[in-house]
Amino acid sequence: MGTDMIMGMGTNMTETPLAILPLSVWLSPAFPVGAFAYSHGLEWAVESGAVHSADTLRDWAHDLLAHGSARNDAVLLAEAWRAGRDPERLQEVHELALALAPSRERLLETKQQGAAFVTAIRAAWPCDTLALFDGDVAYPVALGATAAGHNLPLLATIEHFLLAFAANLISAAVRLGPIGQTDGQRITAALLPVIRETAHFAHHSTLDDLGSATIASDLASMQHETQYSRLFRS
Repeated sequence: MGTDMIMGMGTNMTETPLAILPLSVWLSPAFPVGAFAYSHGLEWAVESGAVHSADTLRDWAHDLLAHGSARNDAVLLAEAWRAGRDPERLQEVHELALALAPSRERLLETKQQGAAFVTAIRAAWPCDTLALFDGDVAYPVALGATAAGHNLPLLATIEHFLLAFAANLISAAVRLGPIGQTDGQRITAALLPVIRETAHFAHHSTLDDLGSATIASDLASMQHETQYSRLFRS
């Protein structure tokens, strides 16, 4: 095999991973969006006994990814990515994202993480689309628009977003007690197929595909607002 071919193979093998490295940074637990402070209603689900084991947590997360808020957020992210630098279209997606929040705490969760994300991006990863944001911004909308501003691929952006969503739920469950870290890794591995499936769905979605069927999770987020003892903000 010639040297040119070897060098060409090396370049091709590294181009794609290098192109999406910012996503690994932005959706890392170390990125300062404060995701660790939110359980997305899971804390109430654990308190009520609805989630009490690795199996019940896996099912809870799977439903959110396939039929619930994570699926909707992936659709909104994709629409924000496609809106690109169109301020009117992006504003419409943003307003819809906030309106879809089923509880006060879910609204707080997406607005606070969105604002923190934009602040960190402006400081270290500036791009033109950030000029479109002023005040509250829904987290998936901020991520989608920023990824577009940096010319990052949509499918990879959605996959990383959904994986980070699942990882944060699992991390919250570990801190709440019903599972340990090894179970958490098993659940993460088990969720990869639905993450890929939902990402591919959202990649080809429109706003007409929005819809949720995870009522128990929505009710848990409402119940959490008055939960007496709690670790998380949602």
